[in-house]
Amino acid sequence: MVRDVVVTVPGVLLVLAVLRDVFHTLFHPSGQGSIARQVMTQVWRLTRRLNPRRQLASLPGPLGMTAVIATWGALAVLGWTLIYLAQMPDGLSYSPSLDRAQRSDLLDAVYLSLVTVATLGFGDIVPTSPWLRLAAPLEALVGFVLLTAAVSWVLQIYPALHRRRVLALQLATLHRARRTTGLGVDSVPTEVLTDLAADIVQARLDLTQYSATYFFRDANPDIALAANLDYATELGHDASTSTDPQTRLAGALLLTALDALAELLDQQFLHVGADTTIVLHAYAADHRHAN
Repeated sequence: MVRDVVVTVPGVLLVLAVLRDVFHTLFHPSGQGSIARQVMTQVWRLTRRLNPRRQLASLPGPLGMTAVIATWGALAVLGWTLIYLAQMPDGLSYSPSLDRAQRSDLLDAVYLSLVTVATLGFGDIVPTSPWLRLAAPLEALVGFVLLTAAVSWVLQIYPALHRRRVLALQLATLHRARRTTGLGVDSVPTEVLTDLAADIVQARLDLTQYSATYFFRDANPDIALAANLDYATELGHDASTSTDPQTRLAGALLLTALDALAELLDQQFLHVGADTTIVLHAYAADHRHAN
């Protein structure tokens, strides 16, 4: 009895930890599941140590998401394996074609957990104890939840990445246009400056809700926000010194949005404890876009 409890309790805790992490990653306003965050961070660090070639520079994000989903699945399978293992062999019924003398309780528990979470249900090993007959369908439900969570996560992450890349491309295009024409900041409509400020606020919200987007590195500097925030800062400072009050206000809005974004980047990812300019430089360096 004591052995059953010692094995079952960690299994239940593992399953609950996975479900909690899925909830915090996909639905909680902070968008930070502890398991997902740790896995994404380790993949990010590993790819930096390996110093990948430029054409491989965009892989940490997709690889990290794949590793997170695989970790969720593996921990869920392990948790249910422990639950089944505590009840073997008395709590289960074996097909007559299976020789019990040659069975391994651990391997059978892993097998049952895998076929149940995948909703295959071969029927050669079947729970017979009353509570296991309720637990097995719950594992199938957890498997469905994990599959749905994986799809939902992808559908959440990529629109946020698209918005970030559009903002970066807007900044890069504006920078190139001003450099080509040689016009000052007063030539930039205030609506453009305020729209940029709003888009930076949106980027901050996306990073708050979907922290995994930080670990997506864009090799092309035109669509990499990390490579273009320096110009946004320059644009904000230039606008804030304009003789036109509307342009000064728009510049102040842009700088305020950048300050808030830098604060979030520093608190959650960079930890440099410096001002906005240094934090944004550290962000660019972390994404391999330092000048």
